[in-house]
Amino acid sequence: MKRSRVNEIIREADAFIRSFGFILPPFAYWSPAEMQARRAEIGGIVDARLGWDITDYGQGRFDAMGLFLFTVRNGREADLGRGGGMVYAEKIMISRRDQLSPMHRHIVKAEDIINRGGATLALKLYNSDPEGAIDKTTDVEVATDGVIRRQGPGEVLRLNPGESVTLMPGNWHAFWGEGGDVLIGEVSTVNNDLTDNIFAEPIGRFAEIEEDEDPLHLLVSDYPRWLG
Repeated sequence: MKRSRVNEIIREADAFIRSFGFILPPFAYWSPAEMQARRAEIGGIVDARLGWDITDYGQGRFDAMGLFLFTVRNGREADLGRGGGMVYAEKIMISRRDQLSPMHRHIVKAEDIINRGGATLALKLYNSDPEGAIDKTTDVEVATDGVIRRQGPGEVLRLNPGESVTLMPGNWHAFWGEGGDVLIGEVSTVNNDLTDNIFAEPIGRFAEIEEDEDPLHLLVSDYPRWLG
């Protein structure tokens, strides 16, 4: 993806998020230079990989396959390992109309996926088989706002604004906006996007960035190069 396109997506996403009354934290609007200048005090942001995250899954087709994410908070895997402390994470995301977030599952993370507003959020769901692959033979059972729903393998679950689904580790899922763009909330256990995403197809989690202009704000994938 070109950096100019990333900058454009950031501006569009911020306006869309604000239109639903959700305000991002102050550090979202710091420039790269300000983040560098404040590096000594922002270890909590950098280490937890909080911030802007725009991906085309390495496919170069963001409008067809991609996702906007902003990680608002993220706990510590050490706390998760010992069973207490900051064991949670929160993201705000945007799935555009017919924009696919491809089929994947998580090893550790359980998550509530919440339609915060906009159009319908559509999710295609499967179970895992004993080896962790997609199971196309068994019905999928998930909780939607505390109500158990059971559906056939590969059927589409549709969430209207205000509705949510709880996905457990091993639940294969792909999703997209149906009928328009969707603002999505994610509340989960500690999130590690470097190790905890298993995709059905051999694709990448992060975009390759072509630097055709200066970054408006850093992406979490920029942190190692810009902030060390």
